[in-house]
Amino acid sequence: MVQRIRSAVFPVAGRGTRFLPATKASPKEMLPVVDKPLIQYAVEEAIAAGATKLVFVTGSSKRAIEDHFDSDPELEKALAGRGKEGLLQSIQGIVPPGVSCIYIRQGEPLGLGHAVLCARPAVGDEPFFVHLADDLIAGNPSCLSQMSEEYQRHGGSVIAVETVPEEDTSSYGIVAVESDSTGAQKITKIVEKPKPADAPSNLAVVGRYLLSSRVFDKLERTTRGAGGEIQLTDAIADMLEESPIYAYAFRGERFDCGNKLGYLKASVAYGLAHPEIGTAFREHLRGVLNS
Repeated sequence: MVQRIRSAVFPVAGRGTRFLPATKASPKEMLPVVDKPLIQYAVEEAIAAGATKLVFVTGSSKRAIEDHFDSDPELEKALAGRGKEGLLQSIQGIVPPGVSCIYIRQGEPLGLGHAVLCARPAVGDEPFFVHLADDLIAGNPSCLSQMSEEYQRHGGSVIAVETVPEEDTSSYGIVAVESDSTGAQKITKIVEKPKPADAPSNLAVVGRYLLSSRVFDKLERTTRGAGGEIQLTDAIADMLEESPIYAYAFRGERFDCGNKLGYLKASVAYGLAHPEIGTAFREHLRGVLNS
C-alpha cells in the first residue's frame, strides 16, 4: 500500500520581477485572480488532494503570505459586527481545521531545487507535493488530486506535463517517455530548458510534482546547473537511475501566471466562471469586443 501524501511544498521565495512595480512590496503569489490570490488557489488545490501540512519556502518581503493564512481577530470581529457572514466565512475558512502552515526561510536564491531541499526538515521521509503557484490549473478534480490517483496506481513519483510548441522547449524542463505494461508514461529522460534542436520531445514539465523523499538526498549532492541555480530537474534526472518516475498529462487548462499575458487570461477565465459576476462580466466583454 502506498503512503498517503500529507505534505505540500510551496516555493514562494522568488521576487516576481516580471510584474514590477506591482510586486515591489507585495509577493507575486499574492496577485489576485478575481477575489483570491494565486497562493490561495494553490493551497486549496493541495488541501483538496489530501495535504494537511503546508510548507511555504519563503524569502524576504514575503510576510504578506504568512499574514494571509493567519487569523485576523480584529477583522473577523468587524465583519461579524456588520453582519457580513459571507465575508467572515471566506476568511475563516482559508485554512481549515486540521491543516497546519509551516514557514521556512530560503536564505539564498539558489533555485527551485534548493527551495525544495529547504523543506526537508518539515517533510521528513514521506512523499510530498511540490506546487508552483505561478501555474494556475483549472481542473475537476484538481491537478494534484489527479496526480495522487495516478500515484495510487503505481506508487512512483509523478510529474505533471503538457505538450508545448517545439520553439518553446527552452523555457521548460522537457521529458522523454515510454509506456510501461500498465499504460503509464514512464520518464526515460529529463532535460532542463533545452534548445529545440536538443529537446528529447515537446512534453514540458509544469508546476506540479509528487515526489519521493529520495529527491532530498539527490538535491544534497546536486551542483549548480542551468542559470547557476540548483535545479530540481537535475535531481530528478539522478533519481531516474534508481526508481521509476512517471509523466502525467493532466486534465484541465493551465494558465502561466508567471507572465502578464497568462495572468490576464486566467483573470478572464476565472472571472467568466465566477458565480457572482460571471454573467455580467461576459456581457461586458461582449460589449468591449463589439465596440
